[in-house]
Order: sequence, then C-alpha cells, then structure tokens
Amino acid sequence: MRSMLAFHSHGTAVSSIQALRRRGGDAKDPQRRDVPAGTRTRAMCCDRQHATRMHASPVPVSVARRARAGAAALSGRMPEASPEVRERKLQCRGQNPALQEIGVENIAFYNTMSEAKTPFKSVTPGVVNMYTCGPTIYDFAHVGNFRAFLMYDILKRWLLYRGFEVNHVMNLTDVEDKIIAKVAQSNVPLQELTEFYATAFFQDGQMLNIIPADLYPRATEHIGDIAEMIHTLKERGFAYSKDGSTYFSVDQFPTYGKLVKLDRRQGGSRPLSSDAQQEGETETPTHSQTSDSDEYDKENAADFALWKAYKSEDGQVFWEDAELGKGRPGWHIECSCMAVKYLGETLDIHAGGIDLVFPHHENEIAQSEAACGASPFANFWLHNGFVNIGGEKMSKSLKNFRTLRQIVSSELDARAFRYLVVASQYRSTLNLTDQVIKAAKGTIRRLDALRARLEAIRDASQSNTSSEGSDSVHEVLAKVRRDFVRHMDDDLNSPRAMASIFELVNATEKSIKASQMTQPLAAATLEFLDDANRVLGIFYSTAIYGECGEIRAADPVEADIEITPALAALLKQRADARTQKDWSRADEIRDQLAAAGFSVKDTAAGPELVRLGDK
Repeated sequence: MRSMLAFHSHGTAVSSIQALRRRGGDAKDPQRRDVPAGTRTRAMCCDRQHATRMHASPVPVSVARRARAGAAALSGRMPEASPEVRERKLQCRGQNPALQEIGVENIAFYNTMSEAKTPFKSVTPGVVNMYTCGPTIYDFAHVGNFRAFLMYDILKRWLLYRGFEVNHVMNLTDVEDKIIAKVAQSNVPLQELTEFYATAFFQDGQMLNIIPADLYPRATEHIGDIAEMIHTLKERGFAYSKDGSTYFSVDQFPTYGKLVKLDRRQGGSRPLSSDAQQEGETETPTHSQTSDSDEYDKENAADFALWKAYKSEDGQVFWEDAELGKGRPGWHIECSCMAVKYLGETLDIHAGGIDLVFPHHENEIAQSEAACGASPFANFWLHNGFVNIGGEKMSKSLKNFRTLRQIVSSELDARAFRYLVVASQYRSTLNLTDQVIKAAKGTIRRLDALRARLEAIRDASQSNTSSEGSDSVHEVLAKVRRDFVRHMDDDLNSPRAMASIFELVNATEKSIKASQMTQPLAAATLEFLDDANRVLGIFYSTAIYGECGEIRAADPVEADIEITPALAALLKQRADARTQKDWSRADEIRDQLAAAGFSVKDTAAGPELVRLGDK
C-alpha cells in the first residue's frame, strides 16, 4: 500500500487550468456572479467623486455611497446566506438533553489578545459575527491551511450546536504578490487562475464536510471599498503616500503591536516585557522604515503598504485611483475592509492560523481601529497551531509540502484527515505521519462498524428485551452527554470530548458482545452519536476530486480487503436488490456480510466494505 504522505507533484497551473477548460468546470461558490470578460467598472467613492478604474479582473467593484464620513459607515451589511448553507447550519442545532443543564455562560475560549482562557460573550446576545482568513487562491490549499479551515468549521458547529446564530465571513484573496507571480509564470489571466483554484478550494471543503461560510468576499470585488478605507486613514493622519504607494504609519497608532506584545520602545525589535504590559506602556518607535512585502517578521516591523504602486512585473493586474494612483491594494487592508463592511466595527471572533498573528492580524487591528475610530476590532482572537510532516515543519524547501489532494484518494482518507484534525487540540502542533493517518482510518472503521451493529439491533424485528446488564451503559451514556458539552465548552477541548465518547464506545461494544444491548438503548446510543456528529462531522459521504477537478473513480471497497468471489457475489446481489427496492432481501444480504465479518457502507461513489471491529 502506498504511503499516505508520499510526495506526488501536481501538474502545472497551465495544464490543470487547460484541463478545467476542456471540462467546462466552474467555481462552487454559490455567492459568485459572473460578468462578461472585458468588463470595466467604476466605483464612485463617497462625496469626493474620485474614481477607481479596474484593469485586472472582470468582476464588479463594490460601489461605496455613504451618508457620513468614516469607514464605520461602511459596516455591518451582511447579505443572507444561500438556502443550502442555512439548512446545514440549522442541522447543527444540538438535541443533547445536557444542553438544558449547562448554560452558554460556561463557554470559554483562549484569546490570543489576552493570552488567557476567557468566558465567551457576544456583542449581540445569541448572535456571533465571525470573520476567518481564507485561502490565497493561486494554488491548491495545503494540509496546514485545512487545519485552520477545519478549526473554523468545528468552532462554528459548536456555536450553532449551543444555539447561537452565526454570521460567518471568510475572504478569498484573489490579488496578492504570489498570485501576480503565478499569473506571470503560467501566462494565465488573473481571473481564470483564481477561479480555477477557488473551484478546487470549494471541492476540497466538500471532501472534508466543511459547512461553507455565509459569504466569501473577494478582494477584486471590493477595490472601491478598499480605496475608500485608505482615503479615510489618510484623512485621519494614519497613512501617507511615498513613491506612488500608500503606507500605514505605525508611529501614529500608539497601541500597534498589542496582539503580539511588541516592545515598541525598541522599534518593534523585541516582545514587550510583562512589566511594561501591565503598566500599559506604548512608546512611539524610533524608526519609520517602510515595507512593501506582505509577509515579514516582528524584528522587521515597519510601516506597511496599503496601496502598492504599479510595477512592470504586475502586468495587467492594476487599478487606477484618482488619488492613490495606478496600483493595487496591499494584502492586509483587504481583510479589514471586508470584515468591517459585512460584520461591523467590532467582531465577536476573528480566527486564523498562528502564522497570521504577525504581521497580518496585527496590521488588521491597526487599520480597522484607526479607520473606524472604534476599539476593539475583535473581542476574541483564536489561532490554530501548525501542521508538521513526520516531525518536521512543512515547507517547500524540505520537499514535504502536502496539499489535501496529495494525501486523500478515497472517502476514508478524507474522513480520517478530518477526524485527525477535529479530534486534536486546535492550538497544539499536529504531527502528520503515515502511522497516525492509519490509526485514524482504523478509528473511523471502528466507529462505522459500531454504528452498523447498533442500527441492526435497533431495526431488528426481534431483539433482546431484557434490561439485564444494560444499566451500566445507560449510566455511561448519561455521563458522556454531559462530559461532551463540558469539554467542548472548554476551549473546544475535542481530545477530552472524544475520550468521553470512547467511554461510551467501549461500554457499548462490551454490551453488544455480551448480547445485552436492547433496542431502546441502541436507539439512544445512535441518537447521541448522531447528535455529536453535528459538531464532529465525521459520519458522511463525499465525492473525491482529482487535480483537475474530476471526480475520481472509487473502488467499491478498501484496497486492503481481498474481495473473494463469494463476497463479490453478495455485493452484486445486494446492489440488485436495492435497485429493485427489495429492502428485505438487501437487509438479509447485509446480515450475511456481517456474519462474514463485514459491514457495508453506501457512499456517493458506491458500496464500501468495512471489517467489523477493524482497528
């Protein structure tokens, strides 16, 4: 069997996109509206009557017409999510009886800003406005990216489970240094390149059972809004122009560095001491260097670009603004603009990977609070840890860089990766190895087998009616219901939540083996597993996508199960019975397969055999 983490290089962007052209593929973003190629749009920004002309991407630029000055007037206009997303969010509402006992005031998250676990309270009771950093759509997202996206998913699912209404916005960065370099390298137009990788991103999310955000705004659709926020920053003295670019002046924002605790008395060169933090010292830095790079470390903190002057290597990717000149927005301003536009001046939660804390999130805070004149920009900052490959940090230089499609070739692969991420403590480093993936697959098989056994007992025409020996399982079930809620309330402590679930799994398996499981108890246990799955999302079926967006043909069974002629015949007979809607015959064959040591799972790609109790 192949190594799950073995390196399989993708084809070039050109060949992949050409393949997508032949297939006629398109993006899966339900909010997306296409505009004929070659469209040019103008954005009239506020009362200054300056225009921003777009040359790069044939998508509409938002028109910002405001009744009062300041970026705050732009805020809080959240469009409605698609019916599909609304339905999936409703399905996350918890039915656990323990929810009536344990109030939402027990929910606490580790806040990067305070460096402490803090009780969660939203600005508007019962409503959570959450902004999360999405992908830069110039390549396939890697497994580290998807750890963040899965963290957003379980966070959102838990808040929905607890009864909150969640407004979730995730940006798609579709203009940025790496994208422009890829456009030049591949000779593929900006929009075509980003549409291809946006499609891949949504397909990957589908493979991992991620509930989509309510909105996926793109930078190129908000050039007018971005320009308006930059103008506001200049008017308020927080930004200045130099050599055709516009920069944010960190000197003018006294609390710059508060997220990462920069000691600005030393020009941003070292973390602020604990004594200085307690005293609230925010000395002005001595340097006034500028940085056009989107990514840099704390030791090189400097005034950062809000609008980048056009360079020849930008090619056709530029916009023209009457005051800002010919160029394009910086990376950091994009998120500030879109977060404020759709969710308001103060977010309940802003989440992202730990690598985004500085400079990206630090810069977002400075821009947003300076433009809106409101603080804080976000009440809670949640950050997930890194993913290591075989004990080493994942990087292209070490040649251990892995995209999701390089490690997922079957539904079980996808479910195992999701399980690994959602069952780990989100702030810790996740070490991805062949061994842990194999173990995760074994866990999924074990849970599937248990569900199949419970379903057979629940649905049987005759079953054990004696309650002898079942009391202990009832007790464990009642305890696990409460423990699951308490552990997830505690900063999404999914490792302990899963440990409590496996208390129930062990007790249930023992009860089944002793023929003590009753129909009502089987039904109650399944009900809890289904309820927990509203949060965990590990029981599902999905198509598996290849590098060019094609649906991969899946084997009807796992590769390490030998299909004998007898098993093959039973599978065919069961498929025929299901086609003819002969459900009693299909159930009879299922029982024969169970007697042979297998459960059968019906997936979007066809039936899949799983060994009962396989670990």
